[in-house]
Amino acid sequence: MATSSQREPFILNALFVDEVTHRYGDRLALNQMSLQVQPGEIFGLLGPNGSGKSTLFRLISTLTKVQSGSIEVFGDSVVSQKERVRGKIGVVFQSASLDGKLTVEENLKCQATLYGLSGNQTDSSIQLALDAMGLTDRKKERCEKLSGGLKRRVELAKGMLHHPQLFLMDEPSTGLDPAARMDLWHALSELRNKNGATIVLTTHLLEEAEKCDRIAIMHEGKVVAIGPPESLRRETGEGVLTVTTRQPDKVATLLLQQFQLESITLNNQVRIASGEAAGWVAPIADSMGEFIDSISVGRPSLEDVFVSKTGHKFWDG
Repeated sequence: MATSSQREPFILNALFVDEVTHRYGDRLALNQMSLQVQPGEIFGLLGPNGSGKSTLFRLISTLTKVQSGSIEVFGDSVVSQKERVRGKIGVVFQSASLDGKLTVEENLKCQATLYGLSGNQTDSSIQLALDAMGLTDRKKERCEKLSGGLKRRVELAKGMLHHPQLFLMDEPSTGLDPAARMDLWHALSELRNKNGATIVLTTHLLEEAEKCDRIAIMHEGKVVAIGPPESLRRETGEGVLTVTTRQPDKVATLLLQQFQLESITLNNQVRIASGEAAGWVAPIADSMGEFIDSISVGRPSLEDVFVSKTGHKFWDG
């Protein structure tokens, strides 16, 4: 029998979502969704529009009431301990909430007042936030003059004034150019590494999800895959062979009959996940070249993971 000193240390989940179901009238937005996020993770909720990401975001941030199931933030229920949860979270919404006519510092002072901070507590919290986000030399600038990336940094600084344990970010890269996105992710890494914050973000951008420690891929209100991006791609196969054809159903049938290859058909593409994808190019081209427009081989992407789990394209139109 293991002694107390030999037992594994108990680690409280930063976020615990258990069997959560949510409806908007007859529409099922979340279907018995469950997931766990560990302290210090950058965790992404990845899915196309309509997958349930925004609904889950609103439930975690206490903006919408939980209908069924339970959600806890560092052990506190978003239903029965809402005020305690709100003290533990910092929320950055997709839509900007800055007053462009105010300076960076003035925006932070307004936010500090909403958090109930005052006096020296306000000054020290603002300075810490400015330092953490690299904004100290910008504090006197009006927000309307800042770049998109710097505005996002100010949003982060606003959210961290009360020293939250969990940051919630809804589509953080929306409207940002590539340089601003890199700037944002540098800020998120600093926030996690220097402040020990846990970050949960929603995104429909595959390249953004790749930067997370772990992701939950969502489809029609359910988690269809969860884990580190690299692990999920590796589980899909070593390679993906994509056949572009005007007769996808016929090609899929021939692949199964002649080579015993299972495939997924999406519009005018037939996809095969295989550890020997490159080796199948010549045999397939020789056998059914008359039906094929092109063949390509690549490493599995997160879109391939989504396709393999759902049978649907990630991007619909």
